[in-house]
Amino acid sequence: MTVDEFADYGVARMDDDAVDRFLAGQRVGVLALPTDGAPSMRPLSYWFDGDDRLYFLYLTGEGSRKADLSERAEVARFLVYRADTRFQWRSVLLTGTVTAVPESERAAVEAAMDLRRRPDALERASEVEETALYAFRIDERTGIQHLGLPPGFQSEGSETDEE
Repeated sequence: MTVDEFADYGVARMDDDAVDRFLAGQRVGVLALPTDGAPSMRPLSYWFDGDDRLYFLYLTGEGSRKADLSERAEVARFLVYRADTRFQWRSVLLTGTVTAVPESERAAVEAAMDLRRRPDALERASEVEETALYAFRIDERTGIQHLGLPPGFQSEGSETDEE
């Protein structure tokens, strides 16, 4: 079934503004990087610049597979989703490229980043471990949402709430 065919069930596409608002309000997603076999998928904290980039702070100790795969990837995907209930959820799938941020630009980007909701273990580890800043340039974005009420709770002609 396509997304459009799910419209009869309350699923709708998100416009670019809704996608941007959603990305700005979330902090964690799943990065998928190509490998020779199954894709490597990693949950990551991110910061969205409000335009066309997400930023990730990688721990890059010896043999960092994530950094190695990011450097080799021609294309990557990033999934951000939130499911409050079975009837209230959003999902945004991004396609783009991942590149290391040059050291000359790192301080300016990090000064703008909001990492307050970053997992504590990663925060503490980044204080003593080597890190690198990576940017995910968004080339394509697709967002879908279901903001309906359970069957029988929505009156005829009522609109769903869009944030």
